[in-house]
Amino acid sequence: MNINHLLEMQRELDTYIEEEHGLEETDLFDKKVLALLVEVGELANETRCFKFWSTKQPSEKNVILEEFVDGVHFILSLGINIGIQHFELREASYLEEDVTKQFLEIYNSIHDFTNGRSVSEYDQLVHQYFYLGEILGFSHEDVVHAYKEKNDVNYKRQQEGY
Repeated sequence: MNINHLLEMQRELDTYIEEEHGLEETDLFDKKVLALLVEVGELANETRCFKFWSTKQPSEKNVILEEFVDGVHFILSLGINIGIQHFELREASYLEEDVTKQFLEIYNSIHDFTNGRSVSEYDQLVHQYFYLGEILGFSHEDVVHAYKEKNDVNYKRQQEGY
């Protein structure tokens, strides 16, 4: 899957936000990492995959997808921070199908990327995250469509003083 058009949309949104808030010269890497960690936690919460003590069902698929693309926004933004210009998703070759374990893999990938900030660690993070999307039942088309919708919402929020 080619996500370069999403990367460009994210670059434009980041530029807009940074200019609106006077952050053009501010290093936002750590804030974006923390935001990603929070979004991954919110996504896990909506899936309820770890809530062995509860009989409540996961949220609706569209709610989970919206949380998933919130994470995509920050992942793309972090890639831009390290100079990613183009990115091509390979077909997933992971074997893990346990959602809880996949969330833990993502947290490990975020940790590794945060410490190393390398392209290879970024590549691993992106692929682990999009693999989670596949496990959750999202097609690439679902993700692209939901990302574009949320991107529009993010612009609107900025214009309304969010």
